[in-house]
Amino acid sequence: MHQQRSYVHGHSDTPLIGESIGIHLSAIAQRFGDNEALVVPFQNIRWTYREFDDYVSRVAANLLALGLQPGDRVGIWAPNCAEWVLVQFATARAGLIMVNINPAYRRSELEYALDKVQCSALILAPAFKTSDYIEMIRDVVPEIDHGAPGELHSRRLPHLRHVIRLGPEQTRGMSSFDHLLVPPGPEALDRLLAVQDSVQFDDPVNIQFTSGTTGAPKGATLSHHNILNNGFFVGEAMRLTTRDRLCIPVPLYHCFGMVLGNMACVTHGATMVFPSGSFEPQAVLDTVQAERCTGLHGVPTMFIALLDHPDFANYDLSTLRTGIMAGSPCPAEVMNRVMKTMHMDDITIAYGMTETSPVSFQSSVDDPVHLRVTTIGRVHPHIECKIVDANGAIVPRGVKGELLTRGYSVMLGYWGDEEKTRATIDAARWLHTGDLAVIDEDGFASIVGRCKDMVIRGGENIYPREIEEFLYRHPKVQDVQCVGVPDAKYGEELCACIILRPDQEATAGEIQEFCRGQIAHYKIPRYVRFVSSFPMTVTGKIQKFVLRNQVTTDLGLHHDS
Repeated sequence: MHQQRSYVHGHSDTPLIGESIGIHLSAIAQRFGDNEALVVPFQNIRWTYREFDDYVSRVAANLLALGLQPGDRVGIWAPNCAEWVLVQFATARAGLIMVNINPAYRRSELEYALDKVQCSALILAPAFKTSDYIEMIRDVVPEIDHGAPGELHSRRLPHLRHVIRLGPEQTRGMSSFDHLLVPPGPEALDRLLAVQDSVQFDDPVNIQFTSGTTGAPKGATLSHHNILNNGFFVGEAMRLTTRDRLCIPVPLYHCFGMVLGNMACVTHGATMVFPSGSFEPQAVLDTVQAERCTGLHGVPTMFIALLDHPDFANYDLSTLRTGIMAGSPCPAEVMNRVMKTMHMDDITIAYGMTETSPVSFQSSVDDPVHLRVTTIGRVHPHIECKIVDANGAIVPRGVKGELLTRGYSVMLGYWGDEEKTRATIDAARWLHTGDLAVIDEDGFASIVGRCKDMVIRGGENIYPREIEEFLYRHPKVQDVQCVGVPDAKYGEELCACIILRPDQEATAGEIQEFCRGQIAHYKIPRYVRFVSSFPMTVTGKIQKFVLRNQVTTDLGLHHDS
């Protein structure tokens, strides 16, 4: 009997969009000009698509008028705000490449990012939380104090010519973002139109630094074609229309905000709504209620924070319908609570990575609920995926292996790093995700862990994700992460790190007893640690390697080299 193999491709009657982002936005603004495009209550901004498109053209034309050339890199270092969204679409229209700089970066990371991709301009917020951005850029580029705006000559960063600051104040050596909003003259507009017409959809438009868990961050380079189409098909899966209003509390410097949020909205004429500069549960609840949002994005920890907010029950969230939970594995328990108490019957799960623009699997609003809460759905339109064993051979359905993906969504490569690009994208253009997955007979995929997260205990493979899902069922457990720790006898043992629900107490023995008879004995965590939080990347991904090191030290075990 022929065994079905773990290969899937997303066939679709809907064609890919074959145009640049700037041209596409113009067409959307013509069709839905009076619809609200961008709402940022904390900045008192409420723009229609016609107004938004006009501001985008102003910024694009004025960036080119500074002397920037198509292909130049423009960094943006700011929390979520209206200017961020303008820069995203204006750089695209002007043929420039936007470089997302993580708001949590400090001096050395900032310098590394600007140098790695040779930014010609940097747009920054004056400060955010405990970070004084102006002070930091002065440290990295002390010459800024002695030159006129636009004439920077930095020893460390010779490509950097322009530093542009947000906000009304003036800072020596920096231009003001407000100057980019002034209506440009006819010459500047003609130049912009010529540039916009010459931009090809395969041109790079965006560089995102992957928060690599090891080594220096790599600059994943994405094209217009990559993110425009991915945003469009994400919106299709959510059934977005011009009537939808999407609350976006996830960070813009990450694909989740700028593609699953902004691009999904803009390709459908829907409204982008930003509740705050960074995630604040109260601001999200206030904004969803006040703006009557129909959609809400978040990583699981964000949804947990909303559900557990002391005033949660007092908010009217009845307008909510859809949204995406993604960014890290989504506990079935949390999904069920979100669907039940937040009215998000059409919530979808998305799986992807920066290098694939980002989504390659997504659940459908029509999928049976048990599949929507336990899998990542099926392959996205126009994308191929296969699951392979250690030798690169495709495995049968239902067998675990590494997930590989190919198609329009695969990045152009890592900026200035041919070697790392080749290590990730093979000769047949398959991108190796490093994720362990399994695809069932009907094409539904589940992520069972990272290749390097798998715990091997005395020759038995343990997938932390599976144990986490089981432990979420314990009534006292709010959040859980399982990691492998070194063990002299078995090589590795499993440790469960648990955040208990408020006002609950538990013992390690109680948790282990809960597992007995329910899961195989070798999967029962040898160690149980109760913690108050997990080490996170700023995108809400849990840093298991940091957690593993912390636990290993706490337990007095010897670190493996």
